Amino acid sequence: MKWGIITVILLVIVGMIAYPSLSRRLKAAADAPPATPPPAGNSPYTTRQALNIDAEIIRARPLTDKIITIGTAIPDEEVDLSFETSGKVVDISFQEWTHVQKGDLLAKINDRPLQAQLKKLEAEVPLARDRVYRQRALLEKDAVSQEAFEQVTTDYEKLMADIELVKANIAQTELRAPFSGIIGLRTISEGAYTTPSTNIVKLTRITPIKIEFSVNEIYAADLREGTPIIFRLANSENSIQEHHARIYALESKMDLATRTMKVRATYPNTHEEIQPGRYVSVEVSKREIKEALTVPSEAIIPEMGKSIVFIYKNGEAKYTEIVAGLRTESRVQILEGVHEGDTLITTGVMQLRSGMKVSIDKLN
Repeated sequence: MKWGIITVILLVIVGMIAYPSLSRRLKAAADAPPATPPPAGNSPYTTRQALNIDAEIIRARPLTDKIITIGTAIPDEEVDLSFETSGKVVDISFQEWTHVQKGDLLAKINDRPLQAQLKKLEAEVPLARDRVYRQRALLEKDAVSQEAFEQVTTDYEKLMADIELVKANIAQTELRAPFSGIIGLRTISEGAYTTPSTNIVKLTRITPIKIEFSVNEIYAADLREGTPIIFRLANSENSIQEHHARIYALESKMDLATRTMKVRATYPNTHEEIQPGRYVSVEVSKREIKEALTVPSEAIIPEMGKSIVFIYKNGEAKYTEIVAGLRTESRVQILEGVHEGDTLITTGVMQLRSGMKVSIDKLN
């Protein structure tokens, strides 16, 4: 009871102190004039400035259906050269990074024992030939048997076969270019012992050169021998070079891992300006539409399963639903929804609402 009485007394004292100030505030609020709403014309929406946008006039233009992919330049022919037999290298006849012709002697291993064996066998040929001649003459006079004549004939043929075998072994000691091309960097020196598993040098033909790339399975049926392609690659000045080639072959089956088809095209490469291994961008033209209404792909807004664009009319943006057709890397064909001569809004489309005031800053 004591503490309750004390609390009531304290509250009465606080109220007496605060009452004059509270009374003045209530009186000032009662005397204030009523607030008036701002005029409708000054609302934030109605006073907003028109949005600056870029636009373009929709016109009919040619449109090409293309496949864009990446590829690699590969040599027309390439092989790692090695000897067919073992031995010591006694001569290297080529200079690295030079052109060689088909059949040119590139390197040689020691063949002295084989040359000596060949010389010995060739020395026996005249005597063996004379034996056959004499035995034939005697056989015509019935002085020898048919068996004796066949024996010397067989000996002569065996001798000639042995000579051919030695010559073949000598040929295996010579490394010759199987085709014309550019010789690479050698891996051995004279005096080294080599075996058939030793790669001596790489030979590459890059005139013509091949462009290898892969396309998705849905495009494979559109490609065939003779289909033209365009491939591009950067040069030392960081500018893009464009070249034209033609498809000459397709792989016989799809890659089961990627579901793509490997394709190869050939380019003359007469001046050998393109080296194997270069990365290239490949463009394959499938078909061309002479007159198509197209819009930039960035002007299209996907919304609830539909595609829309904004058209400029009388200073306002108008919402329009479209039906898209063929697509390229930068533009989309419009089948329905717009007409030639319409002014398409190309920038700021994500900020637009139908009926919003807009101002064209740049018109293409």
